[in-house]
Amino acid sequence: MSTRTAAVCVLALVAASGCAGMRKGWKGDVLDGRAPAKGANDLPTEASAMGDFLVGQVALQRNDVPTAIAAFQRAVAADPGASILRLRLANLYVRTGQLQLALEQCQVVVTAEPDNMEALALYAGVLSSMGRDDEAVAAYERMLNADPDGQEAYLYLGALYGKRGDTDRAVATLRRLIFKNPGSILGYYYLGRVHAAAGQLDQAEKYYLEALKLSPQSELILTDLAVAYELQGRTPKAVELYERILALNPQSIMVRRRLGGIYVGQKKLDEALAQFRELEKVDADPREARTKIGLIYFEKGELDRAATEFNLVLASEPENTRVRYYLAAVYAELGEDDRAIEGFGEIPPESEYYVDARLRRAYLMQKDNLPGAVKEVETALEVKPGNPELMSYLASLYREQKNYEGAVVVLEQMVATAPDNDRYRFTLGAAYDEVKNKDKAIEEMQRAIAINPRNAAALNYLGYTYADLGINLDEAEKLIRRALELEPEDGIYIDSLGWVYYQRGDYPKAVEHLERAVELAGEDPTIVEHLGDAYQRSGQTEAALRVYRDALGRAKETEQIERLKGKIQTLGGAVQAGGSRL
Repeated sequence: MSTRTAAVCVLALVAASGCAGMRKGWKGDVLDGRAPAKGANDLPTEASAMGDFLVGQVALQRNDVPTAIAAFQRAVAADPGASILRLRLANLYVRTGQLQLALEQCQVVVTAEPDNMEALALYAGVLSSMGRDDEAVAAYERMLNADPDGQEAYLYLGALYGKRGDTDRAVATLRRLIFKNPGSILGYYYLGRVHAAAGQLDQAEKYYLEALKLSPQSELILTDLAVAYELQGRTPKAVELYERILALNPQSIMVRRRLGGIYVGQKKLDEALAQFRELEKVDADPREARTKIGLIYFEKGELDRAATEFNLVLASEPENTRVRYYLAAVYAELGEDDRAIEGFGEIPPESEYYVDARLRRAYLMQKDNLPGAVKEVETALEVKPGNPELMSYLASLYREQKNYEGAVVVLEQMVATAPDNDRYRFTLGAAYDEVKNKDKAIEEMQRAIAINPRNAAALNYLGYTYADLGINLDEAEKLIRRALELEPEDGIYIDSLGWVYYQRGDYPKAVEHLERAVELAGEDPTIVEHLGDAYQRSGQTEAALRVYRDALGRAKETEQIERLKGKIQTLGGAVQAGGSRL
């Protein structure tokens, strides 16, 4: 049972005991033809206590709780044996959150009058609210022993068992209640809640429906049943009930929020927008509705309108970091990078959005301010040390900076925290390759494959590394073919296979595979250069020269550019010497 259930029980208990106290001792001591409950008390007989009692009553009618408490404290001091005064004071202590003081008053009455049902009920409720559930259970069971027909005790005891997660005892207790009183709406309702809290949604539905037979217009029961339908994935049924509730109560804030949320999840953005627009009208604080409206406009791509809604919220609530984050995200989508970077930068470190804001700033800064982007991610990692997403991104930024050693350090930390993660092993192996540590690169690729034999990228990387080194060519071919079985149209993997044939001296086969690789992944200058090498080795000099020039036009790495220039110069001279025309 949720804490909300427990709170409902306690509030119901407080309300019930307050009403009982008001009726005791008045004319005839009879209400609706019934005798007063066992444990009823007469009004105080001592004059000063009576006077303070009346002062307290008047203060309560004026909702002047401090004056009422002071009056009942004086009344109790004047007539300490009047349980009605102690219980009224205990109720006031509950209302003001002074549970220990309330408990002390209840204990006095329960000790003096062990069968006082009102005192026992309040005593048990206070104990439950204080988290002293075992004592509360004992008090409710004591009530049932004294009065086996006391339906409220069954209800509260069942709810308390549910709160503690003791579903079987909760259900058994509540079933005893409805056996004694088949017309108990709350009995069926709380049976539904107990089953729902235990994830037994079919049973929850059964009891909610029984409760609805007794109270077809109950917004509370309809709402809980609709939530159960949502949890079951029976969204149309939930929507049907939510709309039924809104027909009864168009101002139901909670229902409009849930219905709007369902429509957002279904991408019915106009319907969601209508719900949140209505919510704006009825919610005493429409800022949350306006935030949802802004998010819907964001989802619809109406970014200017989203920005307007978020700015309106921030005008009245500038400390709302969630909305400030959303507004910065809107500016990022609008391409207003400077405003987005500024907005994300205004998210304070104590906000739950701080790390995400730093990450978003890094993405925006990466193109024009790579050192700044690195600093943002390093700052985020100070707040969330060891976060794999941040560490992975930082490693990629270090590699972009050519800070390969830094990338290796970060990736080694990632592997240390998750040694069985094949993706981390693969990335670390690639980083070792970039610092020219081939042995470590090979070792990490082998480990990645051992962890996940279907890691196509690692299979190809290890196979290509062998081929590039001119070693283990049979093993290289096997590895690359395994990668191609998983991803047969990957141009990079086909290039690797072509390079194996090249290293074996089978240039016609190499040309065949490398031409296919260029067809699939011709933007990669290394693949194009490989084809040029294969053409050159197979005697197709003019084709090689043409392909080298194409690769040079695509190359970005200084080392490759200089290598291609040398090949072009050498082949160009050979072509001219041979009298060929390109």
